[in-house]
Amino acid sequence: MSGSSGYFVDWGGNTRSTDDPGGGYHCDVDLPARYVAVLSKNGALVHEATLYKTLADVEKAGIKAPLVPGSHPWGSSSEGL
Repeated sequence: MSGSSGYFVDWGGNTRSTDDPGGGYHCDVDLPARYVAVLSKNGALVHEATLYKTLADVEKAGIKAPLVPGSHPWGSSSEGL
């Protein structure tokens, strides 16, 4: 991760921490652009999201997405994940 902790919304509508996105993924953060790139172990881009510095910032944006731990799955086997 390049520089900063924060939160983002995943493709399932959950809020995740950039420090522990789960799924074997890691995050690369561009703080000035408020951008999160979620990358696979091999460095492939699997998700792009907006960076929110705090959970209050997520709420302030009008997003009602539950905060989930990294252990929470990103998808299901029926989705090919």
